[in-house]
Amino acid sequence: MGAQLRVYRRRMRSVKATKKITKAMELISASRIVKAQQRVAASTPYANELTRAVSAVATYSSTKHPLTTAEESPKRAAVLIITSDRGMAGAYSNNAIKEGEQLTSLLKERGLETTSYLVGRKAVNYYKFRNRAIAGSWTGFSDSPTYEHAKEIADALITAFLADATSHSHGIDEIHIVFTQFQSMMTQNALAKRMLPLEVVESSVPAPTGLLPMYEFEPSGEVVLDALLPRYIEARIFNAMLQSAASEHAARRRAMKSATDNADDLIKSLTRLANAARQAEITQEISEIVGGADALASASAGSE
Repeated sequence: MGAQLRVYRRRMRSVKATKKITKAMELISASRIVKAQQRVAASTPYANELTRAVSAVATYSSTKHPLTTAEESPKRAAVLIITSDRGMAGAYSNNAIKEGEQLTSLLKERGLETTSYLVGRKAVNYYKFRNRAIAGSWTGFSDSPTYEHAKEIADALITAFLADATSHSHGIDEIHIVFTQFQSMMTQNALAKRMLPLEVVESSVPAPTGLLPMYEFEPSGEVVLDALLPRYIEARIFNAMLQSAASEHAARRRAMKSATDNADDLIKSLTRLANAARQAEITQEISEIVGGADALASASAGSE
């Protein structure tokens, strides 16, 4: 009985130490998610307005620009997948990777060759473990991305995209992004969207009615697109990274809270088992003492 009691107490100490870690991680994520939500709220209006501006130029100008004109027979597509650098966030990274796998399958059904660009160690390790080709990868900032990180990723994607328009050999015809959209503390959804060639993405914008406005572009629509589209890609990627960062903190907070609650339940269960083992040990000791006393009494009576 003593050995079993020691096992229970050792397991209780281990679970309590784990509970301290999960509780600390829960509190850290809870403190960081507020700032992450604020960054998402601050960046979303800019990204949406920039999308509307680019959509207006693409819609109301007759300029045929590589970044807005779809290829008649596209051959290659780039898929940017945003995941986390660290674990303990539940199914956050797995959901994004799974969404990327589904998107890749759909693109391959269309006959497109896919090129993978990855953000976060989880996606990088997933692809490396399976010996898959990676065109570009970025790690170390998934929970606190900056605009410089988004610009670096956007530059790599735009360079690859424009290579096809200039050389018609080594480049990509479409750019897709997979990220996790933050909706609330309890709801985060993995989404896949096409960024290039440009689509009129903002479905929340009502369709125009009546006479359409006349737009004039100075010095020309092509120059305006050359200036706007890199900023559009940077803004969309930055907003997607911020959404993913907020989702990562929310998912980690939820996962750590669940782990802490499970640790509490396990400690209660082990406490009951330890008390039962201790009670059984005490009962056995009393039985042995009583048995010994009866044996001594019987021996004394026999000697008389």
